[in-house]
Amino acid sequence: MSYLPDPEVLAVPQAPEPVKAPEIPNAIEARALRKVYRASNGQPAKEALKSIDLAIPKGSIFGLLGPNGAGKSTFINILAGLVMKTSGDVSIWGFDIDVNPRMARASIGIVPQELTIDPFFTPFEALELQAGLYGVPKKERRTMEILDAMGLADKARAYARTLSGGMRRRLLVAKAMVHNPPVIVLDEPTAGVDVELRRQLWDYVKGLNDRGTTIVLTTHYLEEAQELCDRIAIINHGEVVTNEPTSQLLARLSDKQLVIRAARPITSLPGGLDDLKPELRRDGQLALHYSPKDSPVPAVLARLAALGIEVVDLTTEESTLEDVFLQLTAG
Repeated sequence: MSYLPDPEVLAVPQAPEPVKAPEIPNAIEARALRKVYRASNGQPAKEALKSIDLAIPKGSIFGLLGPNGAGKSTFINILAGLVMKTSGDVSIWGFDIDVNPRMARASIGIVPQELTIDPFFTPFEALELQAGLYGVPKKERRTMEILDAMGLADKARAYARTLSGGMRRRLLVAKAMVHNPPVIVLDEPTAGVDVELRRQLWDYVKGLNDRGTTIVLTTHYLEEAQELCDRIAIINHGEVVTNEPTSQLLARLSDKQLVIRAARPITSLPGGLDDLKPELRRDGQLALHYSPKDSPVPAVLARLAALGIEVVDLTTEESTLEDVFLQLTAG
């Protein structure tokens, strides 16, 4: 009697077929997607996603924003196959996650927020193992190429436990790229990294996108989303409250600030400007909120002159994504 295992058990998994770009406009589509977590340990049932519809265009850098507990992680975990949806439909690169889960998983790479690495593997070994799990043949693996692109080539043979936090973050990005997916999800990729590394990751993300990769980015750094994203969706309490091009989203707030430096420091708020919501700053400058459509700058300056305020300098401040975010998620 032979105790050798069945050869099929030892067989190396076949590499997935090349992920071809289908003739579809969206890299990811969710339709009426709902997720309800059952009640457990005395906690009531929670509806994390409330029948959301979301389309992420091919070739875009798409920002997925929302406060903690809004449902972002649930959505990402459904894409990754870690959470089972309650109802609805999801497709990745044209492949339904229920009908063709294998190709859907092959079409996406997930960079998790948590620094989950094996401390006893080197970066080279970690990428080789990841490529093997995806069935990438050895002759098609790009391990050193990816490590070099992430600035980790000199650490290829060092144990992962010796890497700094920023290097570990880059290693997670590298692992998500081993099977060359057309879609990459970056979940808080710059959390806890320094400013220089953040800029390096931004540049690399832009480079990936220039080569055709669709990027989905979640971040708590709103200036990061404003800098990188073509389009932004904001999720709050399990619902999509907006999904618009970044420029259109910023244009929602027509309110601007006009900061006035007078010939003499202003020590108290002048009367007659209540409609402009005046704010007196510590340096003696006066900040006024105005709408270019309703209160053009010349009209505001004329009102200041009538009050005897001699303006020697002025600057305008635009609305930021943070202003929009706070407005849409208030309460």
